[in-house]
Amino acid sequence: MGYLSEAALEKMNFKKLGRGVKISDKASVYNSELMEIGDFSRIDDFCVLSGNIVLGKYCHVAPMCLIAGGAPGVVIGDFGGLAYGVKVFAQSDDYSGETMIGPLIPPQYKREQFAAVLLERQVIVGTNAVIFPGVKIAEGCAIGATALVSKSTEPWGIYVGNPAKRVKARKKNINELERRFLRETDT
Repeated sequence: MGYLSEAALEKMNFKKLGRGVKISDKASVYNSELMEIGDFSRIDDFCVLSGNIVLGKYCHVAPMCLIAGGAPGVVIGDFGGLAYGVKVFAQSDDYSGETMIGPLIPPQYKREQFAAVLLERQVIVGTNAVIFPGVKIAEGCAIGATALVSKSTEPWGIYVGNPAKRVKARKKNINELERRFLRETDT
């Protein structure tokens, strides 16, 4: 996997770009002037990022993810992670058939949903999960592979299924490990 050089990243004119950021040379980034990428975050091959997006520190976006921030935005807190193929949407068409759909149709013929998405700190989202507009994934949650998240979560839960449901609590050992990691790395 090849990463863009610091010079190439600077030319992309991000709203904010932290230290040690790595973005694959095979990722597609649109509207970088609206994006904030925190220190030591990484975006891997074949990801597509567009619109208003904020990634905290030490966030990882695995290959083939889509983050569609649009105008409302997507925020991923510190130490957040998206596994292979995760899709996060801050906007969606109305599929009811009452209106037309798609990017080629003028707004007066459509009824899109626009709502910000928030993934708080220490959230991990499993392979091929989908997160819909307006969802808040609370601190410390783990979202299982292929889950469909259409409603917000409660903190420190493990959620699986379609629609995603809480199946048990997630341990909080991560908090102490995070503190130790940050002390040892002086970040």
